[in-house]
Amino acid sequence: MRKYELMTIFPLDEEKSKQGKEAVREVLTSFGAEIEKDELFGDRDLTYEVAKQKRGRFILFTLKLNPDKISEIDKSFKITPNLLKYLFVKLEEN
Repeated sequence: MRKYELMTIFPLDEEKSKQGKEAVREVLTSFGAEIEKDELFGDRDLTYEVAKQKRGRFILFTLKLNPDKISEIDKSFKITPNLLKYLFVKLEEN
């Protein structure tokens, strides 16, 4: 298992961002990810409009995951409601 950071962007609406965050957690755990923490990065302007949203709530997940599962998680995230954008970043092993 490798260590990754997952940056996610949700709508600003409190209920939608909460539902989106829970949906992301469910997808990750269903694929065997160990979520170490999730951290609110705050509400920020988006560079360009995404799903008619100009601002988003950024949440950073730190997790351990089998690299073979990323493509499957990617497919699930594409249909996850209230998840505007996401990006996986592999962390270097020290």
